[in-house]
Amino acid sequence: MSQELRSLFWTGSSLRVLDQLRLPFSIEYIECTSYRDVHDVIRNMNTRGAPAIGVAAAYGMALAAREAEPSQNPRQFMLDATATLKSARPTAVNLGWSVDRASAIAERTADRGPAVVSVELLKNADELAADDEQHNLSISRFGAELFDNGDAILTICNTGALATYRYGTAFGAINEAFRQGKRIEVYALETRPYLQGARLTALELVHAGIPFRLITDGMAGICMARRMVNKVIVGADRIAANGDFANKIGTYQLAVLAQYHHLPFYAAAPLSSFDLQIESGQQIPVEERDEEEVLSMAGHRIAAEGAHAFNPSFDVTPHELVSGIVTELGVFRPPFGHWERP
Repeated sequence: MSQELRSLFWTGSSLRVLDQLRLPFSIEYIECTSYRDVHDVIRNMNTRGAPAIGVAAAYGMALAAREAEPSQNPRQFMLDATATLKSARPTAVNLGWSVDRASAIAERTADRGPAVVSVELLKNADELAADDEQHNLSISRFGAELFDNGDAILTICNTGALATYRYGTAFGAINEAFRQGKRIEVYALETRPYLQGARLTALELVHAGIPFRLITDGMAGICMARRMVNKVIVGADRIAANGDFANKIGTYQLAVLAQYHHLPFYAAAPLSSFDLQIESGQQIPVEERDEEEVLSMAGHRIAAEGAHAFNPSFDVTPHELVSGIVTELGVFRPPFGHWERP
């Protein structure tokens, strides 16, 4: 990018969050000075993407520790912050994992005083941010090895730097392959109802200079049937022990179509997106959002008055449909279940 867009960064006293609801038309940041501010930007999808909201939540806990210092009961204040931040969105495991990690640090250091808790939680958030950056770089490099000259790659939603602390996961792999000089083309789904593909991924593709076409979600099948694409790579917000995974709504149908058309279908995510406490995707909670997100667009009603909508934000793809899962340790391939270095 000519000017790198960062999903979020710590200023020293606040968490500055890029307001992705205003992209691609304006670049504006939201200043978060409390943990409730962080909860709101995650809940309202001003920031999104499993790795990004995990890092944001860690800084949210650091802000909570600062707020807790003058309170009468700092320990209870931190418990309230933990519950509030975890409630922001239910599907991405990174959010709960990040908050629980910070909460454990707060509890472990509570007897040393609120000031110490504050220092330790900011240190923790900085470490998570640095780890996410390094893990995404490794994912990008391992994922780039999956692509060859002449590949046309289909992807859904946004999995670039805007969805992570830096670099990206599935998009990071695409970008790295292009940066290495591979001649590739991308087909990006617009991704209703929030249009992350049209607003965000298209923006990142333009800035990266990668040849691409934007297509509506319903066009994936004809693109596969006509051999306009030959590989699919997507992100993942939560991966179960057996390899089932949740991702943006529409991912499951892409996996079914890819199998029918004999195309490789990959997911890319850091190990922090794995939830090995659940056996299969049937146990992954799927967030359902307000029906108005489907019935309206940009604040304007597009459906007939009296219409109602079903609006799950994610679906679950069975592991049987997955060719490989790209992580910072390498590419895991079927049969899944043994999550040690491939």
